[in-house]
Amino acid sequence: MSSAGYFASPWPGEDGGPQRLQTSATGQGPSQALALQTGESLGCTARRTLLSTMTVLGAPGEVYLLTHSALRAKLGFPTTACVEKIDPINLQTRLRSPRLLGGPMWPGGMALHRQGELFVVYGRYLHRLSRDCELLASLQLPLNAPYNSFVILDNGLIVTKNLSDRVPARLSVVDPVSTQRACADLDCPEPSVARLSAKGNTVYVVGVRSVFRYHWSEPSARLVMDPDWRFDYIGASAQSYGWDLVIDGKNAWFMDNGRHRYLFRMVGAGVSPSANRLIRVSLTNAADHQIVPVCGAPGGSITNPPLIDLQRQIVVAYDSANRQMQAWRFEPQSRAMRPIWHKQGLGCASHMLLYPGTGELVTNDYRRLGEEVLVLDIENGTERGRVRVGGLNQGVVFPSVGWGRDLYWCSMSRVARVFVQ
Repeated sequence: MSSAGYFASPWPGEDGGPQRLQTSATGQGPSQALALQTGESLGCTARRTLLSTMTVLGAPGEVYLLTHSALRAKLGFPTTACVEKIDPINLQTRLRSPRLLGGPMWPGGMALHRQGELFVVYGRYLHRLSRDCELLASLQLPLNAPYNSFVILDNGLIVTKNLSDRVPARLSVVDPVSTQRACADLDCPEPSVARLSAKGNTVYVVGVRSVFRYHWSEPSARLVMDPDWRFDYIGASAQSYGWDLVIDGKNAWFMDNGRHRYLFRMVGAGVSPSANRLIRVSLTNAADHQIVPVCGAPGGSITNPPLIDLQRQIVVAYDSANRQMQAWRFEPQSRAMRPIWHKQGLGCASHMLLYPGTGELVTNDYRRLGEEVLVLDIENGTERGRVRVGGLNQGVVFPSVGWGRDLYWCSMSRVARVFVQ
């Protein structure tokens, strides 16, 4: 689903756009599906990298890769990021940015703005780059903490925040032309670990206890908290905080029990004794909400969002710590959640991809000390294809669609192109 603030490409930012629907942001591109047929299989070309976070697409044939350093953080030094323009087929570097100032380490974010330039938030810096990876401007953000990516509003403004589970999150709004803050920073009522989401000119925040939102006020030129929309999803439970929120146009969806001990895999990394849960909150009335266990297994945990198929009204959630995935058919009128398939032993942890025209759901499976990318039929969970991308790390970051019957997969130690052969 397109957003007016982003460049018109099939994948201009993480999750395809600020609603985090994990599907193509526009109807453009020569192919909008893998469309796997009988007799076809998945192939893979992979390249070792230094902590890949995501790929985004620009004009036809343009693919950009965001990476960052990590060893310096373990030694107590500031870290940096880098943007590469890579070959869409063999993944080799065509152009590379200078090392981008960062500071505290956390996987950042990158997007193509509608004005045709790349923006990166990494560490405590925001950077503006040309599509030839030239650094045009940088802005140091106010807190000496890692900032957890950003969203672009329909009016073109960029909104970012620090990552924190202890001190209140602080929202900063940046003008994309001047690369300066567009208004005074705004402190949220609680900390927030999850990345921001947005629809139109409204920003959604998953705090460590509740979800809330801010509307951009044009008359006052600032973000204003919505006093009538907030939901305490923790309540009296012992759950831990939620992760990224998906906006389907009528509801917001996310999962909790986000605290974990991930080092190189999410399998077995849960720390809460309880099961992780899928949560729905109506966008028109926060009192209209549902909370359902994903699979009910103790020690459940995730680090990413669920996926919503708007065309089929199917919701897919998972428990990375216990290697389980569950799909429901959501009935909007009755609010009923009807289970339709359940997969056990599936090492899924990354952000996902959906090709709505063919019902192909792309996820990962961590097994035999390595990562594989697989394609499932979202209607029934049937496996359509699978390929090993290699590496010892279980991916927890961002894939993107490609320019043909292919996709790009990032998993910390490498970037891979998965294609139909």
